[in-house]
Amino acid sequence: MIWDILFKDKPNSLDKRMKIIDEQRAYLSTNPIKTLISGPLTDKEGNMNSSFFMVEASSEEEIRAFQHNDPIFKANIWNEIIISPFN
Repeated sequence: MIWDILFKDKPNSLDKRMKIIDEQRAYLSTNPIKTLISGPLTDKEGNMNSSFFMVEASSEEEIRAFQHNDPIFKANIWNEIIISPFN
């Protein structure tokens, strides 16, 4: 099944995000989940403020395991996480 995941950052968390962005990229390079497309979302000034993923996973639990191991999740940067099936 294909899923969309939107991870919205907490306000004023850009500096914290940028300090661990290389750690997150290293985690994602291990292919912890089958990712179809992903990337940062930005505000109108071009500053990262969210992450978007479209993934293939068998269950929402698989997605939760993926997200709980993400360095940005562990750093408590995300304010809101929206997981939606893509039909």
